[in-house]
Amino acid sequence: MTSLDVLRNASTLASYSVLLQVMFRVLTFLLNGFTLRFVSKELIGVVNVRLTLLYSTLVFLSREAFRRACLSGVSGTSYSWRQVINLLWLTLPLGVLWAALLASVWLFLLKQPDPQSVPYYGVAVVLFGLSGLQELLSEPFWALAQAHMLVRLKVVTESLAMIAKCIVTVVLVVFARDWGLYIFSAAHLVYTGLLVLCYAGYFIRFLGSEEASKKNFPLHSAGELLPRRADGEPLIDWALARLTWSFFKQSFLKQILTEGERYVMTFFNILSFGDQGVYDIVSNLGSMVARFVFLPIEESFYIFFAKVLERGRDVKSQKQEEVAIAAEVLECLLKLVLVIGLIITVFGYAYSQLALDIYGGSLLSSGAGPTLLRCYSSYVLLLAVNGVTECFVFAAMSHKEVDKYNFVMLALSVSFLFLSYILTWWAGAVGLILANCLNMGLRILHSLLYIYRYFQPSQWKPLRGLLPSPFVLLTLGISGAVTAQSEVIFCCDRGWLLRLAHVGVGAACLLSVVVVILLTETRLIQFVRTRLLPGYTKKRT
Repeated sequence: MTSLDVLRNASTLASYSVLLQVMFRVLTFLLNGFTLRFVSKELIGVVNVRLTLLYSTLVFLSREAFRRACLSGVSGTSYSWRQVINLLWLTLPLGVLWAALLASVWLFLLKQPDPQSVPYYGVAVVLFGLSGLQELLSEPFWALAQAHMLVRLKVVTESLAMIAKCIVTVVLVVFARDWGLYIFSAAHLVYTGLLVLCYAGYFIRFLGSEEASKKNFPLHSAGELLPRRADGEPLIDWALARLTWSFFKQSFLKQILTEGERYVMTFFNILSFGDQGVYDIVSNLGSMVARFVFLPIEESFYIFFAKVLERGRDVKSQKQEEVAIAAEVLECLLKLVLVIGLIITVFGYAYSQLALDIYGGSLLSSGAGPTLLRCYSSYVLLLAVNGVTECFVFAAMSHKEVDKYNFVMLALSVSFLFLSYILTWWAGAVGLILANCLNMGLRILHSLLYIYRYFQPSQWKPLRGLLPSPFVLLTLGISGAVTAQSEVIFCCDRGWLLRLAHVGVGAACLLSVVVVILLTETRLIQFVRTRLLPGYTKKRT
């Protein structure tokens, strides 16, 4: 497969992943807005912060390192899928150990919520841990689907699972409100169970079929999905195992940075469960675009960079044609996420209060809610840039560089936890966002220095992607001033007619920004059309 083929497949995967994440986040968004009308904000805080942190920590620490290592193709094109499958199944026993440790901490060391307002906490901890273990059963199937760009399988599987989770939640919230945390535990078990069933069912039917033979699929029967030793080779690829260990040390630190604010809220009790619920809703609303646009792009183009570039080799030792493609893609990706992030930052300032008032009423739009969302809109810009820079850096680093970066992550993790505690004590929930911004800025700086040094001996300068057109910046600045004044005049307690006027002003400003981008960022538009829009690409080909 040529680098252009890999780019085409990665772009298609990114596009469909974006659409999938859009659906996920819209459903979750609507689901949270619905449940706010039926359950307390304390219950929302325990589910969305405490229990979701248990689940995400268990799953991330059990599988993230294996995913990165196995998808990077460290052993070249000759690596054995038999050994990769064996390595991936180690996520399950590792998950059991993490589940036992984390459940003990959540049950015996952390402050427990009031059983009157948040019933069945202990059982919910166990069930969320079981749902994490259940999801790990799908890991070998997910890796096969991701590596072979089985986009439709991923879209259908995760869509069905998410829809089923929403249906279970809505039905139980309406008809069994007294079940408390049982509602969300049952919905989560349904979600992870369907993931496993759909992935396993597909590969059991697919392997051994004519379609698999035509695609030269590396596995030939369902039995090969299970761990076993192949004749004449070790049980696992030890080079891959060493890289996994390097990524494991890094993933531990990355999880602290990614979920740092939830760890601070959970372990230091600096916010009540109700305040945690409000903060989580606001942060989810603020990070919707980051999660359903930026994260799929990061995941898909990490695969592209990992396959096009040879890990640990300098730019002069690479195939120059593939380096040129990688540099062009990196430059366009940086400009794309930067422009989107700037739009979110500018318009997020003037429309945070209106969005929260429509979504959750005075519960969210009064108090610190609008300030939180405005700050989070700025944080999204940093998330956007960091996602792209780190996906390139992690794909290009050698084993030794990955190990060295672990020390950087350790220092960032320690400083982040310290800053989170101090700033939250000083500024409340806003301090959590400020701490995230400072640490994300340091991570971006490290990645930019690495990219600059990596391409310095060559003719390519992909960091120019961080310099949008001056006309775009000018239009964004004018739009920010106009919409801020519009909020003062029209929003948000003067009736729906004036709210619509405020929305109209924002729509006009956004349209002007889009027109300027279309006229001045022609190279970026061409990249989006040919690389990120599968329908357009198919017509062209």
